[in-house]
Amino acid sequence: MEVQLQRIKSKLTQLKSTDTQLEVFGAKTHAYQLNARLSERRLRLFEKKHGIILPPEYRNFLSQIGNGGAGPYYGLLPLEKGNFADISEKKATEFIVLSTPFLHTKAWNKTWEPSDITDEKTLEYLENDYFDPKWSPGMLRIAHAGCGIAINLIVNGPEYGNIWVDSRVNDNGIYPEVPTLGTGRIQFLDWYEQWLDREMQQRSIKSTNKKQQIGNHMNKDRKNQIIGGILGVILYKVVTELLLPLLSK
Repeated sequence: MEVQLQRIKSKLTQLKSTDTQLEVFGAKTHAYQLNARLSERRLRLFEKKHGIILPPEYRNFLSQIGNGGAGPYYGLLPLEKGNFADISEKKATEFIVLSTPFLHTKAWNKTWEPSDITDEKTLEYLENDYFDPKWSPGMLRIAHAGCGIAINLIVNGPEYGNIWVDSRVNDNGIYPEVPTLGTGRIQFLDWYEQWLDREMQQRSIKSTNKKQQIGNHMNKDRKNQIIGGILGVILYKVVTELLLPLLSK
């Protein structure tokens, strides 16, 4: 784990140095800045308050790298905001109960038939029930992907340590995040490093394309210079060998 943490630090520095215009998605929000690291005391206080033990990978990130800031999407949330039921914090009185085990081991969604909706009150009840924190205990918010979609770390239950997505805002339910290449589950450090690798690859592709464009422009300019030179020689010969002799007669 220590090797991966050091590798992540290095890659984050590298990505920051190549994205000076903050073109990476979400970079204008976090600007590659990290919040202060958390002390062991603060980590233990949080764990005691919520009756959990944070997954080791995430815990070490908080203590060795930073408590939120630069990261996937719009950046990492600080630990203390991780149990808001509403990722936008509009409902600051509703919280996820972290001490209760996460309910799901496979993708979950809740649907209802049109016949279930008898009036507006029924629809309101069904929608409120769908977003009720009772469906997401043991799930710590770690990032906001935009449009109300939350990225979460499971801190209690069989899926402990895995990354899950809460996309109920788009009627897509709650489902496990998967690695970019492959299937199965992905945990915090791999998920974070995967973001770094993906963005650095994109930056490399853009850089290569830009160099090719510059090269193409230079080749085009050189070609135009050569053609211009040839035309100049031809014009000179026409003037000196044809027009001048005719005019001197």
